Amino acid sequence: MFAVIETGGKQYLVKKGSIIKVERLQAEEKEEVEINKVICVSNNGLSCSSNAVVKAEVLEQCRDKKIIIFKKKRRKNYRRKNGHRQYITVLRINEISLQK
Repeated sequence: MFAVIETGGKQYLVKKGSIIKVERLQAEEKEEVEINKVICVSNNGLSCSSNAVVKAEVLEQCRDKKIIIFKKKRRKNYRRKNGHRQYITVLRINEISLQK
């Protein structure tokens, strides 16, 4: 069984036991979170259901790898180098369930 969930403005294809990195969630480590925004669920056939719930455990609150931003204008001696590290939450999917 797999599901497509949406969190942080992005969509993720998940199944039970998968580990994903999402935008930062306000939750402590080892806390269980429920994701109610489920786009679709599939057991054998595709089912778009609005009453599905995905339960996940927060493994870690950390920062992602650094992204380098480099701006340059040729022949003008203009160079700017900047870096950014995004806050992320690492989740383990524990359960995908359909509520009635």
